Amino acid sequence: MAETDAADSAASDKMLALAAEWIPTLKERGVEIDRLRQLPQDLAETLAADGFYRTLVPPALGGMGLSPAVVAEISEVLAMGNASAAWCTFIGSTSQIMFAALEPAQLAEVLENPKVITAGVFAHSGTATPAPGPHGADGYVVNGRWAWASGSHNAEWISGGVQIDSGTPSDAGQPALGRAFFRPEDIVLHDDWHTSGLRGSGSSTFEADGIWLPSDRIAYERAILKSPHAAQPLYRMPLFGLLALPIGAIALGMARACIDEVIEVATSKVPQGSRRTLGQRPSLHSAVAVADTEVRAARTLLYAEIGAAWERAQHRLADLEIRRNLRTATTHAMQTSLRVAQSMNSAVGGTAVFEASPLQRHLRDAQTASAHFMVAMPVMELTGRTFFDPDADTSGL
Repeated sequence: MAETDAADSAASDKMLALAAEWIPTLKERGVEIDRLRQLPQDLAETLAADGFYRTLVPPALGGMGLSPAVVAEISEVLAMGNASAAWCTFIGSTSQIMFAALEPAQLAEVLENPKVITAGVFAHSGTATPAPGPHGADGYVVNGRWAWASGSHNAEWISGGVQIDSGTPSDAGQPALGRAFFRPEDIVLHDDWHTSGLRGSGSSTFEADGIWLPSDRIAYERAILKSPHAAQPLYRMPLFGLLALPIGAIALGMARACIDEVIEVATSKVPQGSRRTLGQRPSLHSAVAVADTEVRAARTLLYAEIGAAWERAQHRLADLEIRRNLRTATTHAMQTSLRVAQSMNSAVGGTAVFEASPLQRHLRDAQTASAHFMVAMPVMELTGRTFFDPDADTSGL
């Protein structure tokens, strides 16, 4: 056990160090990333070669099996360079959770490229209907339209949540749920990602129109329960909490980068009509101290709740309190980081209004990230309801 823990720690330290080494490159290519509205393919492939797309799932599924806290911290560090790059890699990592439900032959095909780039949308925005294929092969016809498909422009495999018409409803007449695994040529990837922030995430909409897929390309969610991986702590973590937490971490990384950028700018900038640098103003001292405190407090809470959920997952499924605390801490990290990005942009005045400014990019990215339903303020409404209504629907937690 001690040797395993040491190996896990070494892998975590390696990936965190690599993430820190990426910061200057990601900063340098920020304008290019925004202009392309997706990650440049060479950048995505190099990130994949370094392992950033496979940090989360266990080694038996082609991943590194790093803890959620480390995966979040990697996202946080990468986001200090560029949030879109951090976003795409975390989406790639979390999209691989469904690897545990794939048939062995299909998993082997997906992992044929050890540097595979994956992407996916968990929302069940498509349908899969049984239909024979060539020579009577078992398969499904898939139709659907999936929005916010981050990283799909770079991916070799793209998955989308589907409702499966299997003829054997899973529960109370409801269709079974699963994921369809597509190659890029199977789908239409629409050029509709024209946004103010997270431009480089390439979070376009993709569509499948009557595409036939062999049965092994449809993974049933319930298959995870019968998988040998079901006992892994990763699969005992609250799913929505797990999917959301890197968003909060990315937001914290952007907020920290904003504070660092203000300190750097303020040491040399002399505001018009002043004889002193911006960094000599007491009002800026106060603003930076407040921002630093808010980020540290939000970060401490987030990682404490990740740690509590992970500890619980070593032995059993999360209870309501764990699920609630993880979601609220992540949402709080997002909203706090947005406020900090806004205050730091205001603190340096006109310097931050140009597109090339890291401050302006982080603000736009934080505003866009905060609109994601996983970290938007309605999460607080949902969690708050559980304090008053013991019968509240908590499936979204």
